[in-house]
Amino acid sequence: MSVARSLLYAAANLLHPRMLWLMVWPMLVALALWGSVALVAWGTFAVRLAVWLQQALDYALSWSHVDFATAALVAANVLLFIAFVPLVYLTALFILSVFGMQKMVGYVASRSYPQLERRRGGGIAGTGWNGLAAFAGMLGLAVVSIPLWLLPPLWPIIPLVILGWVNQRLLRYDALAEHADAEEMRRLFRRHRGTLYLLGLLLALAAYIPIVGFFAPVLFGLAFIHYLLGALAAERAAHNGALSPI
Repeated sequence: MSVARSLLYAAANLLHPRMLWLMVWPMLVALALWGSVALVAWGTFAVRLAVWLQQALDYALSWSHVDFATAALVAANVLLFIAFVPLVYLTALFILSVFGMQKMVGYVASRSYPQLERRRGGGIAGTGWNGLAAFAGMLGLAVVSIPLWLLPPLWPIIPLVILGWVNQRLLRYDALAEHADAEEMRRLFRRHRGTLYLLGLLLALAAYIPIVGFFAPVLFGLAFIHYLLGALAAERAAHNGALSPI
């Protein structure tokens, strides 16, 4: 199944009342949490970040004798917004992975893959460990990319690249945990690495689009489920065909 077909099937599934509810409440919780933090601390963070940026610009461009105070404050608010959006949707995505993905998998499987055997290669503990690994990987990538943040043209690109990896890491596990065994999961993750990353990157982009970003976690969660269950069904069919007598 292609990425486009996975997204089309996912968009159709959004109309179901259970999917609509899953679309709403994790995002509302995440918005309430980070909105409260932003209400209290945004101004302080913006001023402190602007001072640091102004000092860096004054040092790097000391020959220009230009006052960068206004530009630094604007840049600080832009950077905070770039950080705020993924914090909201990643929180919603984590809530969804813990409380909603099993329901989504069950819904998609019952409608599109009712005959697909459930080998239960993952579980709740695996979901928790996968979430921790995604968080640790995000921090590691952020640290490694620090030198690149000194180049302003890369500011919008760096978080997208990092979040594309985090998104696919969070969603791929729960999409397959119920139906695939551990070896099938490893094999499919390796074989479809590029496509899964593309889906994760599209989710990172969609999060910044007004309205679309609100239901993006559920939409792409469903897309991951459709894509990976389709890939698992195709792999098993090919394997069974190869084993069947001539």
